[in-house]
Amino acid sequence: MEKLLPAKCSQELWFGVLISFALCFILLSFDYSTFFSVNNLLVNTQQVDPIGILKNQTFSITDQPSTESCSGRFVYMHDDLPEKFNHDLLKNCKYLTRGTDKPNLCPYFENFGFGPEIENNEGVLANESWFSTNQFLLEFIFHNKMKHYECLTKNSTLASAVYVPFYAGLDASLHLWDSNLTVRDSSAKELVDWLSRKPEWKKMWGRDHFLVAGRISWDFRRQTDDVSDWGSKLRWLPESMNMSMLSVEGSSWKNDYAIPYPTNFHPSKDIELVQWQDRMRKLERPYLFTFAGAPRPDQQSSIRGKIIDQCLASSTCKLIDCSSGGNIDCDNPASVMRVFQSSVYCLQPGGDSYTRRSAFDSILAGCIPVFFHPGTAYSQYLWHLPKNHSSYSVFIPVREAKDVPASIEEILLGISEDKEFAMREEVIRLIPNLVYADPRSRLETADAFDLAVKGILERIEDVREVIREGKDPSIGFADEDSYKYTFPQTQEQA
Repeated sequence: MEKLLPAKCSQELWFGVLISFALCFILLSFDYSTFFSVNNLLVNTQQVDPIGILKNQTFSITDQPSTESCSGRFVYMHDDLPEKFNHDLLKNCKYLTRGTDKPNLCPYFENFGFGPEIENNEGVLANESWFSTNQFLLEFIFHNKMKHYECLTKNSTLASAVYVPFYAGLDASLHLWDSNLTVRDSSAKELVDWLSRKPEWKKMWGRDHFLVAGRISWDFRRQTDDVSDWGSKLRWLPESMNMSMLSVEGSSWKNDYAIPYPTNFHPSKDIELVQWQDRMRKLERPYLFTFAGAPRPDQQSSIRGKIIDQCLASSTCKLIDCSSGGNIDCDNPASVMRVFQSSVYCLQPGGDSYTRRSAFDSILAGCIPVFFHPGTAYSQYLWHLPKNHSSYSVFIPVREAKDVPASIEEILLGISEDKEFAMREEVIRLIPNLVYADPRSRLETADAFDLAVKGILERIEDVREVIREGKDPSIGFADEDSYKYTFPQTQEQA
């Protein structure tokens, strides 16, 4: 027995060593994993784009929306879309210009794409929720809003629509002037190739997919391979033709839809909207009409020159000259809104394209818009503006410069006070439809985003109905609709 003691002690000693070694290993592993996790946290915290927004950050209120309340409203978002199609574009914001000689877009990505908060409102704007917002960032704003959408789902089989968070306009801005058409079209081709390989695509072959652009849809419909031709071919790619695009201006094709330009007002509470609307009702408006813009001397068909001449000749018109060296800084929202708030009517002729952000700024100011072409609003924002155009606006049909009436002032003076009051009430009532509210809050009132999502869901449901009836959904889906830009034969008098 005594001879066995050393062996037993030896065994116990080795057993103790092994246990100690195991415990040390576990403790070290735990400590290292903790250290590694902290390091990872630090790395992830630092992986922020130049404008301070965490990549892939999702703000959805709930991961599992109610099936009952969201029936027919579920939207699936391609969070797995490669970052080259969205987030990487933000990293390169210094190369994204505003389309002018002004600085790049980097500062405008702040605050979920609303831009820097306006600190000096000059007594013109409300105290909160006003920002220096750039119109080209609609796709970024929409993406951040979608992350909060109450019926956003991670289960694509439940979805009534599939949202593709491709920043088409920002991507186009990098290459619009590129003489290499292969480079200009590369992102579009890579995008549709990626999408067509996903299981969600095969559900309706893309007809339940939609994307959003902060540029006019014409920028994605280059019809030739001539280097001098404008834009990319995104919307002419076969897969893309099965999708719908929402942009600030729709083209004459049926799968392009217009949604409002972003304004500078992004309320976070319903009361902010109500207070602003009440404020617009009570304003004194000493000017009969106003025009904000610059002449287009290089465009023979532009009516702006004649409008500016008439405004300068009238004591009841206020001109906001946005040309270089003009009388007002048109980049200052307070300066522009001050004049709009002082005017009964705001003239809205087309500019570089049919539509204008100014039309939405004027409505926000309670100024009745005066349109000269149906493509500026009436045939565009079908989900956001009333079908009865004369309820909120004045239409003076002008096909070309020679058709400008001798006196716009006389036409406006001929409108009765009762009619003017009714139109202004309707304009003010429309304000909530046309603003993009703060994505971190949920208003009781539907905003521009809510109406856009509702509109595209209804459009996709119409396609489903066609399929249920055994018909070919491709028929008419992406056809041209030249009626969008056709002047009506008769015009209801104001």
